[in-house]
Amino acid sequence: MDQEGRIVIVKLTEELAKTMLSDLDELPSIKLGDFTLELEMGDLSPEMEEVAKNELRETPENVKPAMDKLREMLKAETDLKCPYDNDAWLVRFLRPCKFYPESAYELVKRYYAFKLKHHNVYDGLMPSKEKNIFEHDILTVQPNRDQHGRRILIIELGKRWKHNKCSLDEVFKGVVLYLEAAMLEPTTQVAGAVVIFDMDGLSLQQTWQFTPPFAKRIVDWLQDAIPCRVKNIHIVNQPYIFNMVFALFKPFLREKLKSRIIFHGTDRKSLHKYLDAACVSSVYGGTLDLPRVKGSQWLELLEMCDKEYVLINSYGYKK
Repeated sequence: MDQEGRIVIVKLTEELAKTMLSDLDELPSIKLGDFTLELEMGDLSPEMEEVAKNELRETPENVKPAMDKLREMLKAETDLKCPYDNDAWLVRFLRPCKFYPESAYELVKRYYAFKLKHHNVYDGLMPSKEKNIFEHDILTVQPNRDQHGRRILIIELGKRWKHNKCSLDEVFKGVVLYLEAAMLEPTTQVAGAVVIFDMDGLSLQQTWQFTPPFAKRIVDWLQDAIPCRVKNIHIVNQPYIFNMVFALFKPFLREKLKSRIIFHGTDRKSLHKYLDAACVSSVYGGTLDLPRVKGSQWLELLEMCDKEYVLINSYGYKK
């Protein structure tokens, strides 16, 4: 079925199916205008191969030795269960660490230690159990990428967010589900992702939902526990009271992440210095003719990958 807004099932090649942890051998996609909403599991384009080589040291002489060394180190980590025999999984951690196996090994340990520490969020986490966050339609990933090939995640925590019906923990779970999916995509592993926080209409009641422990958890996760290159966090349409929220996060930010958080307010030209106008819709002053991707559409897609999330959840440190 290739009609507008209808799900189409695509059969994965044997090679691509190997990149999944589960035996999922087909993936859903949805046609939206000129775009297709899908998990992009294909090989890197020649341009992305060049980026991987120049920015991530991804060359034949680095890749295999790094994978062998990382596998060997993880085998010795006896209280950690992880799929170290899956080459594609190892590469997910090696890419953000520029193929330095020791750094990737530390990242794997932090990734699973964070999951263990916050098991109340991660236990049994899968799209079909988190329908509420998707139905509130405050998280979306655009079907297109930016001018650098990065995924664009939009989080609307202002007037769209009904804080008494959808908690910040649920928002966090939704973001984790998106990030786990993004980590499967070779292009995203190389190019990374950008986040737009749209705070239009943020109320005082909403600011009270944020607490120092929540702020610390988010910052720890972003700085230390995700194998994804988050290149920029763009704050747009923020009212003055957003300063109260940001003040909670500030003490936990290290310089690298702090330098990647950019405040734009309603200045679209400022945003377009980082995100080409051709990559965003008119909502953000862009020229892209893009139908709004609803949370329910993403839920439909991701629910079909539940099996993969079950496998993702099956690994980690022994409790």
